[in-house]
Amino acid sequence: MTSAFPTLAPAAAGLSPTRLQAAIDFAIAHESPWPRSMLYPDGSYVGNVEWNESGPWTQIVGPVAERGGPAGIVLKGGAVVAEWGDTERPDMTFSIAKSYLSALAGLAVGDGLIADLDEPVGKTVDGPHFASPHNAKITWRHLLHQNSEWQGEIFEKSDQVDHNRQIGPGADNSRKGQRRELREPGSFYEYNDVRVNALSYALLRRFRRPLPDVLRERIMDPIGASDGWRWEGYENSFVEIDGRRIQSVPGGGHWGGGLFIGAKDHARFGLLIAREGAWEGRQLIPQGWFGQMLTPSPTLANYGFLWWLNRGPAANPKLPASAFSAMGAGSNVIWIDPEHDLVAVLRWIDKSASEGFCERLVAAVA
Repeated sequence: MTSAFPTLAPAAAGLSPTRLQAAIDFAIAHESPWPRSMLYPDGSYVGNVEWNESGPWTQIVGPVAERGGPAGIVLKGGAVVAEWGDTERPDMTFSIAKSYLSALAGLAVGDGLIADLDEPVGKTVDGPHFASPHNAKITWRHLLHQNSEWQGEIFEKSDQVDHNRQIGPGADNSRKGQRRELREPGSFYEYNDVRVNALSYALLRRFRRPLPDVLRERIMDPIGASDGWRWEGYENSFVEIDGRRIQSVPGGGHWGGGLFIGAKDHARFGLLIAREGAWEGRQLIPQGWFGQMLTPSPTLANYGFLWWLNRGPAANPKLPASAFSAMGAGSNVIWIDPEHDLVAVLRWIDKSASEGFCERLVAAVA
């Protein structure tokens, strides 16, 4: 059953009410330009347009839902100090699902299902996906850092679809999908949704249970999340494990599907991560996971285990170096600031404005 968040007046939490309201007004004024239907007038899916998707892998194979309006929630010291929009509406959340996969990987390590992050995935995940000479070198750490260079096709999507992909403001995806020569696993970062789907599949093979069931039982129910969230796979992503037909789920909504969830549930998850996996006296995720999760990748200084870090050349000097976030297209953000004990969730803000909101939020700390 969903439990209520404690609330606290901004001033009592050490925040300037005026500056906090300015941050909220900024978020509302900078709504995502994406159509609320998720389809442009010509019927094109927002993802295909956003990522300049073309070629044989553009088919939408998972559910797509109309989005809500701007929404958000801010926690200070674990209490709600601000809330706007519909924070309970379950909306698509795109690549924030990757950070939930990171938490599940932490559970797998804690359970002994992954004995060593530097062990080849193919040692414990059988089948063709990690059997080739190239893919046999890929470790769990490579998949979590998105530098695996995994090659192949899974659920009828090829890794090539995200070759030469760029993300973030100013991204140039004119060459996206053009085949390039692969590097050695662990040597080259590329944001590649097919490879994240391969990680999700590998985790499914280790848990041998639907990942949404594991997430609900081990994390979401214990933190008091609603029963309205869901994690959808593709129509063709069912696999057989121990005689059961189980759907593998993706790390985003690139081709539909993914995590459909409300801002308030995201805030609970964000607070759990900010508290290093502890919730009301229970250690839900092994505490030792978080130091590894937030260590910069050797191939991208502002990336950990499927979480974005405020580190390296891309760091924003106006924000704490310890801050980190889960981000999804659209844009959807869980931003965590350990220095100020802040957790903020943003739904449907223009991607160029999310850091501006965070800067204003930090400026509201008295």
